[in-house]
Amino acid sequence: MDRTVPRTGSEEIQLYMRTYYSLLRSSSMIQIETLVESHTVVESSLHIHARDLKPDFSALIYASLRLPDCMPTVDLVLIGQLERSFSDAGYSDIQDWKRVYAPGRRRRMLFNGVKALAVFIASRSDIDDLIPTLTAYQIEWNKLHMLLQVDDVRRTLRESRGTKLTDDAMRLIAETLYATPEEVRRLEVVWGERFVEILSAIADQRKQIGLQMLAGSLADYRRATAYWWSEIQEQLDELDLERRPVYFVSSNTHCLANLLTGFAQREETNLIEYVERFSKGDLVEDYQAIRETDSRKTLDNFLYYVLKKYLSDKGQNARDSLMADERTIGIYRVPSRHGFDIEAQVIEMRRLRPEWLDSRLRDATDEMALSRSDALILNIDYPLGLAAYELLNRVTERVGHLLGVYVMGKAATLNGRIGDVMIPTVIHDEHSQNTYLFQNCFSAQDVAPYLSYNMVLDNQKGISVPGTFLQNPRYMSVFYQEGYTDIEMEAGPFLSSVYEAFRPKLHPYNEIVNLYGVPFDIGFLHYASDTPMSKGKNLGSGSLSYAGIDPTYATAVAILRRIFRQEANRMRQKTASNRVVVSN
Repeated sequence: MDRTVPRTGSEEIQLYMRTYYSLLRSSSMIQIETLVESHTVVESSLHIHARDLKPDFSALIYASLRLPDCMPTVDLVLIGQLERSFSDAGYSDIQDWKRVYAPGRRRRMLFNGVKALAVFIASRSDIDDLIPTLTAYQIEWNKLHMLLQVDDVRRTLRESRGTKLTDDAMRLIAETLYATPEEVRRLEVVWGERFVEILSAIADQRKQIGLQMLAGSLADYRRATAYWWSEIQEQLDELDLERRPVYFVSSNTHCLANLLTGFAQREETNLIEYVERFSKGDLVEDYQAIRETDSRKTLDNFLYYVLKKYLSDKGQNARDSLMADERTIGIYRVPSRHGFDIEAQVIEMRRLRPEWLDSRLRDATDEMALSRSDALILNIDYPLGLAAYELLNRVTERVGHLLGVYVMGKAATLNGRIGDVMIPTVIHDEHSQNTYLFQNCFSAQDVAPYLSYNMVLDNQKGISVPGTFLQNPRYMSVFYQEGYTDIEMEAGPFLSSVYEAFRPKLHPYNEIVNLYGVPFDIGFLHYASDTPMSKGKNLGSGSLSYAGIDPTYATAVAILRRIFRQEANRMRQKTASNRVVVSN
């Protein structure tokens, strides 16, 4: 069988990756500055104005959302897998560093309160994500620094400390930065109350970030994954994970729980009261429009969207109520307390309450079969890139019987719109250079009934790339010419692990790999969060926001319906087998 895979247009990307991996081999600190030239040569689709004097606000916003808010003071980034990596390197007080967060990237990071940031990684994909992000951040910071060396602007920033910029001040800064007031306002939204403070810090000093890799061997990654699994075992010892059949899901930590607990529906009155009291008006109008359409699925999705904000604002009491309901139906959360940050959820299927289920799940539920089930659903919070391979390998090594692998995730689309759902049956993996052919257990008919606004594209060809910044127009044009329209980071690594779960050897390299004989379900559902062929249109220039709820829950519903039906069939077959044994 012939195959044509993207092999041209990526020389600059490969050079960039070779550059930072060779530098990271050094036992001493390196400077991000040494990567600027190779970064700009890539001409990344997320950083299309990297070479220009004019700031690239989309790239700066994208990077800012994926880095913690302490970055203005950080000048040293340390990379490792476990606390031991840092303590062995002389940072013995690492346990006392403050946990910090990035809005757009779930990654465990600790700040020493002065200049150093510790970043915990799960695989080399974290490196491919982190380093270009830091480089883009420094490039754009230093562009702003150069442009802000204007007396009127610096005086305006001094006078505005502790206040919000006036419209006149905003126009002055926008003109100075070759930007529109709207672009600067978007940056203000991301930086929040510290906007003037951060602009002042940028005006005062160039950014010079140092970087040091403390541990990064394959053994280090696998050791970190072993710690992750041992935490799950220790906290859920009574469930006997290693002897139970398991449906593996990669999604997020709220979708499945919301669909299974019915908490949002029972809290509808409080949620709507919260919207009416604290909303700026848009959500109230959305709620009224939904009520007029009498669409149950749209209303449920709306409630799930509001619930996340409600739980954040209402504090511990509201979260405790949800946690109590989750425990009632056998949903256990296991946060990662050490090393990389990937939360796990374990769900006992026999303890689920059919009357609490989202209405879209009920006709797929066999209550009798569900009550007899011994199966668990293991849901992990979206891993990044090659972490998917390491984590699924650990799961397949340790669980009693794997019944299915179901993956919901974001992707870029070259032929659809933001919010569309793509269902691939071919994945080319840039990590292994393999092209995987497999039977996706989902089709358009499994998702389309639960979408309100978008469309489903099945029988697609996907490609798993090293990182979000590691793409450029030439690279993507080759994808598109060969029919690869679904661009993401995890499907290939997951499928490499699937291969090893039922074949007696490691996955191959640079081959066509037929996975049609896999003895368990495989399902991938990707919803589009980016349209990179539209220049500058990325999650730095916008966000999925409320519109992202529609494809997120449509795909989550499809996954749970599939699991319920598969488990009902398994229970019926088990009962029939038992009857045959008894009759004999």
